Amino acid sequence: MSEILTPALFNKTKIPLLSKALDVYGLRQQVISNNIANISNPGFRRSEVTFEDIFRRTLERPKLVGKLTRPDHIPIGAPERRPLIPNVTTPNDPTPHSGVNNVDIDHEMTEIAKNQIRYSFATRLMRGNFTGIKSSITGRVE
Repeated sequence: MSEILTPALFNKTKIPLLSKALDVYGLRQQVISNNIANISNPGFRRSEVTFEDIFRRTLERPKLVGKLTRPDHIPIGAPERRPLIPNVTTPNDPTPHSGVNNVDIDHEMTEIAKNQIRYSFATRLMRGNFTGIKSSITGRVE
């Protein structure tokens, strides 16, 4: 079946972006879990994953890309999409929330809950894309 469905088919959908988002949410889960696991280690600095702003900018770019035939023409649309790479950063927060390091358990638990909601939403969107492709192939809506 994978021989019939070429990657070009998936590139015309949001599947590549949703796949990247799921990867990022998995990475974020690991980073938050690491923060929670090290809550009692003196001097530990919490980390966080930033990705949504990069993702949003990629989605907001125009999809029309023009071809320059002369150097004095004005470019149309956005250039090729750059690879979406999440950033794992250590925020500059000198305040020790726990008295030992800068990890705040309430903040981390909130972030882990938000991450779970995002992951669930992305999987639902991914499933919808695959359901649409399946319906197109079989000719039946399920």
